[in-house]
Amino acid sequence: MDDKLTSPKEPQSLSNGKKHGGWRTFPFFIGTVAGLSLASAGIVGNLIVYLIKEFNIKSIDAAQIVNVVVGSSNLVPLVTAVVADSFFGSFSVAFASSCVSLLGTVTLFLTATINSLKPHPCNDSSSTCKPPTKIQYTVLYISIVLISIGFGGSRFTSASLGANQFDKPEHQGIFFNWFFFAFYVASCVALTGVIYIEDNFGWALGFGVCAVATFLGVVVFLSGYGFYRNDKPNGSAVLDLGRVFVASLRKRKWKNSSIMEDYYTGATGYDDIVQILPPTKPGKRLRYYE
Repeated sequence: MDDKLTSPKEPQSLSNGKKHGGWRTFPFFIGTVAGLSLASAGIVGNLIVYLIKEFNIKSIDAAQIVNVVVGSSNLVPLVTAVVADSFFGSFSVAFASSCVSLLGTVTLFLTATINSLKPHPCNDSSSTCKPPTKIQYTVLYISIVLISIGFGGSRFTSASLGANQFDKPEHQGIFFNWFFFAFYVASCVALTGVIYIEDNFGWALGFGVCAVATFLGVVVFLSGYGFYRNDKPNGSAVLDLGRVFVASLRKRKWKNSSIMEDYYTGATGYDDIVQILPPTKPGKRLRYYE
C-alpha cells in the first residue's frame, strides 16, 4: 500500500540526505552569492559611466545598453529555471552560469586594461570623439552579454539549490533570509566601495576586483559540491502549461466525447486506489482544454 501511494514524480535525491545537505552547505551558498553580487553590482552600477567615458558612447545610447543589461538579467532566470527543473538540475545550471559570468567579467576587465580594445579617450578641447571600432564593439558586447546571462542565471538558481538542502520549511525560510541579506549587503558594498575604486583609482582596478570576486564565488560554490544534495530534474510547470495550450490548439475542432479512455487523467500505478470521476461537460468556450 505504501509503495502505491508514492508518486513516481516525487523528487529523488542522488545522494543520501544524511550525508549531504543541511546547514553544512550554508557557508558555500552565502559565499557564492556574496562574491557574485559584489561583482555584478560593481559592474552594472557604474557601467553607463564606463561606456560614456571609455568608449565614447553617447549618454542616451549608454543608458539604453544598461537598460537592456538590467532587463536581460531579470529575464534570464525565467529561462534558467525551466532548464534547471526540466533537464540539467540546479547545480549544473548554476555552475555553468557562474562560469559564464566569470568569463564575461574577465573580458570586460580586459577592455579596461588593453588599450587596443577601447577607443582613444576624448579631450575636453576636442569637439569630435573617435567612436569604437567594430572589433572593440564586438568585444564589449560579448562581455556584456556574458555578464547578463551569467549573473542572471546563477542568482536565483543557486538560491533554489540552497533551499533544497533543507527539509523543514522553517529552515528554508532562514536560508532565504540570510541569502538575500548577503545579496543586498554585497550589492551595497559594491555600489559604494567598488564604484569608488573605479572612479578614483581606475577602471582596471575596479573591474579587477569584480573579476576576483566572481572567481572566488565560483571557487566557493564548487568547493561545496561534495556536501550538496543534488535532486534529479523533475519537470517544469511552465512546460506542462505550454502543453495545455498546444493541445488546446490541436483539438480546437474536436467534439466532446463521453468515452473515458479519450481523456488523459494522469493516472499511474499509485492512482488505481483513487476514484476517477467521469469527465465533465464544459461550455463551448472551454471544451478545447479537455
